[in-house]
Amino acid sequence: MPVLSNIGCLASCAAGGGQSEIRPISNAAMAWEEGRILWVGTRSEEPVQYRGIPRLNAGGGLVVPGLVDCHTHLAFGGWRAGEFEQRIRGESYLQIAHRGGGILSTVEKTRLSTSRELARRCLGFLAEMAALGTTTAECKSGYGLDLKTEIRLLELYRDLDQRQPIRLVSTFLGAHAIPAEYATNPEEYVRLIVEGMLPEIAGRKLARFCDVFVEESAFSREQGRTILEAGRRLGLAPKLHADQLSDGGGALLAAEVGAMSADHLERISAQGIQALAERDVVAVSLPLATLYLNQSPMPARRLIEAGVRVAVATDFNPGSAPSYHLPLAMMLACNLQRMTPAEALKGATLFAAKALGLDGEIGSLEAGKRADFAIIDAEDVNHWLYHFRPTACRATFIEGRQVAGVGLGPVASD
Repeated sequence: MPVLSNIGCLASCAAGGGQSEIRPISNAAMAWEEGRILWVGTRSEEPVQYRGIPRLNAGGGLVVPGLVDCHTHLAFGGWRAGEFEQRIRGESYLQIAHRGGGILSTVEKTRLSTSRELARRCLGFLAEMAALGTTTAECKSGYGLDLKTEIRLLELYRDLDQRQPIRLVSTFLGAHAIPAEYATNPEEYVRLIVEGMLPEIAGRKLARFCDVFVEESAFSREQGRTILEAGRRLGLAPKLHADQLSDGGGALLAAEVGAMSADHLERISAQGIQALAERDVVAVSLPLATLYLNQSPMPARRLIEAGVRVAVATDFNPGSAPSYHLPLAMMLACNLQRMTPAEALKGATLFAAKALGLDGEIGSLEAGKRADFAIIDAEDVNHWLYHFRPTACRATFIEGRQVAGVGLGPVASD
């Protein structure tokens, strides 16, 4: 039974309260056993039975719940660095996509990549994510767009979940784009998803969620409803890429189908905000994509003031968000979306866990939850995100076991 002591500030992000309530504890300590937290509180209130137990030294740093990246496209072939320059020169996401770039160019590269090649890349990404404090990541398919490759990507995520420490949650995103071979008959591709892909994936329990990109260059609201309702009948909870490039009613659809989350939302309408609030759908902010696409950001303040829980994630992908640096996304949520550091932290922990249906297990430092946490070289949350450094995370623990960072020595005197 280890005890972590000499904690300058512990942001528990305990359940209850609004977006900004992270419930910080100064001069804190935390005990856990068999991967679950037993007790969290101030050092002066530590139960007597823990005081003779060997303890680890947090070095006076900030302790936060393990970060939850609730929106990534982890496995893909190749990169799309050329599009970075094209956008800088003024070309839009849709212009690039209409010329055969964007998602479909990654689909081509991914179909040609072997499972071993994809696994090697993903293991490298995940090791670096762990070093940043990420302990759980959602992983979407969607760069196969045929039954064989979509299943191969989801099987890869299942295997990677066993091969490395970060907890992986799989999402089926066959409705990411219309593949080239169905360009003249998109309804036939929708039929393939509903009648061919979804039953196979659900039957093999390869995914927890079904996601759809509702957008002018992807799927209509009606097509999205058909796919999401079919997935829900098979046990896959709905998610949406919604209202990113235009107000296509994606947020309204997310509320209508009872989605776990609606992600992006840079162009969400007032009606969409109200619908998400009424149905308690988590809004997932993806500020790295906002930055790379040079868009107006998600109206986070309006969403929070309406009572919507706002999560923060990276959207890691080779085109519009080629970074898995979740603390960077949190800093951008502050600067681009006017979220406070506390709001961004709760968005990348408890509310991100809620977007994955895991807020009863992870996302906060409370007795009974998984002992997932990161030790940050900062005095508090404000200083961490204000004085941004790429390597501020000293150590990362998943279920009480250190998986990244420097070794922690014992507390000198306690």
